[in-house]
Amino acid sequence: MRVFRSIFLVALLVLSTSACSIRHVIEQDYPQYLVNNTGAANLPNTDKASEYFLTSNTQSHSYEFRAVATGYANLWIVEFGKMLDDSLQSADVQNAFGALQKVSDVSDDSRGLLIFDLQSYTFEDFGAHISLKISLSRLGQVVFSKTYKQDGKTQGGKMFWAGAFGQKNAVQQSTKLALDEILRQLISDLNTMTGERISSEGEPRIYMPNKAN
Repeated sequence: MRVFRSIFLVALLVLSTSACSIRHVIEQDYPQYLVNNTGAANLPNTDKASEYFLTSNTQSHSYEFRAVATGYANLWIVEFGKMLDDSLQSADVQNAFGALQKVSDVSDDSRGLLIFDLQSYTFEDFGAHISLKISLSRLGQVVFSKTYKQDGKTQGGKMFWAGAFGQKNAVQQSTKLALDEILRQLISDLNTMTGERISSEGEPRIYMPNKAN
């Protein structure tokens, strides 16, 4: 009897919180957050790419979660594709690449097209966790491809002490820090490339310094 009562109470709690959920869209003021933190990324420079493309699953991504620390009635919505787009349009990233223009499709004419393909995004244990595949295409051929996995700095303090406002800022900051590190690694990898060829099987072969060709 106690088991059935417990199940009933849990179900009642879920239904009640779902019925009165307070929705928080993380991306809504993320562009302003990026403006307020201009210069913090400290990204290196590169001239290896001038355009970028987001795959459809990346562009349309939506992830929802609740956090006990800031109240279970709050529903947090992360649209990673939009946040990534905002980041790539930010002053820090534009300055790092010289210029990086978004395109609507993968063109065979591009000499430096970055393709972003989200593998996974979660916000757990007070931090963002991102797996993002990034490819470089030149004249329709993929010459570089790597999946970057990065955890953002945990933000437990903000979530506990600053309530709902702290939670939103925590997701924005942890996501930004993870993305900054991914872009930092990407730029380093691109700058390390000394030449690119496509093998007879169509697979990219990347030529690095001090490595046999």
